[in-house]
Amino acid sequence: MLNPSDFVDCLVGSGIDFFTGVPDSLLKSFCAYVTDHCSDRHVIASNEGGAVGLASGHYLATGKPALVYMQNSGQGNAVNPLLSLADPEVYSIPMLLLVGWRGMPGVHDEPQHVKQGKVTVPLFETLGIPTQVLPDDAIAALEMTRQAVAQALDGKRPVSLVVRKGLFADYALQSHQPDLCDMPREGVIELILKEYGQEAVFVATTGMISREVYETRERLGQDHARDFLTVGSMGHASMLALGVAKAHPDQLVICLDGDGASLMHMGNMAIVGQSGCENLMHIVLNNAAHDSVGGQPTVAGKVSLCDIAQACGYAVSSFMPGIRCYAYGQPTFMEIYVSKGARKDLGRPKESPLVNKALFMQTLGVSS
Repeated sequence: MLNPSDFVDCLVGSGIDFFTGVPDSLLKSFCAYVTDHCSDRHVIASNEGGAVGLASGHYLATGKPALVYMQNSGQGNAVNPLLSLADPEVYSIPMLLLVGWRGMPGVHDEPQHVKQGKVTVPLFETLGIPTQVLPDDAIAALEMTRQAVAQALDGKRPVSLVVRKGLFADYALQSHQPDLCDMPREGVIELILKEYGQEAVFVATTGMISREVYETRERLGQDHARDFLTVGSMGHASMLALGVAKAHPDQLVICLDGDGASLMHMGNMAIVGQSGCENLMHIVLNNAAHDSVGGQPTVAGKVSLCDIAQACGYAVSSFMPGIRCYAYGQPTFMEIYVSKGARKDLGRPKESPLVNKALFMQTLGVSS
């Protein structure tokens, strides 16, 4: 196993002392160590493309490369700036990419990671980004890292290191921020499902929220056919919900979103806010943390998502059981503070994504 402190020391010794990215479960020990020990040289970005842009700005200002960390699902967000900004045929900007390999072939993983895992290395190869998989041996991994940084500097280009599950030794985040509220997220989801569960259809964002919606339905004895559980596509649940709401204007559609997901593609709020879909309710469950991948902080505890939503055209409301919150000609936005964390025995949906899709479409009267 590779000690996160040794890895950071290796990076600093090789010329990298600035870190940015989006947290990943396979990198959570590294992310936690950087959060605790490199706070003045570390920025958690809203999405992976933004992190590539930030790393590029750092290089332009200092002449030094930065490290960009991400889950491999973030490759899609990063492709544009990697090709149109950092590529050697454009601005030729060196940086080191550290990528968690979810869905690695031969390793069991969740369904949304399987295809991404198959194409992770070939996709980097298609982009022309030199890529190696870090070995399990710590000494060999550190030497490969030094060589990768040198390759990035010599070629003035991005270079990628892919991380397999279990590479980093455990390190727990020490710099915890206080909870915004003491109400567990699952408890709030239960209140929402008790109030709207049998009349609305739901689009739930990826991660803990979808899993908690599923478990809460089970506990309440409600079926799952009214829920689209977005197991991937972080940041896109609100646009999924908008697509449903526009096609079914007489159907109440509720998007259950997370703070990290809503920040990732915040521009979607402007599109939803100006949509005129009064049958769409967008609820952000905000604990100011990337809860599914180690609890790294988001900036959502320091900005007003309600003010942003109102400026985008939503009618902003508070959740109160028994109150119907529809505003003529506007979608409704609610931000509910919740505590960090989830039950350790929290399960996962038993049905496959294809089954979930078919049941949801049948509820809407559509053949899949």
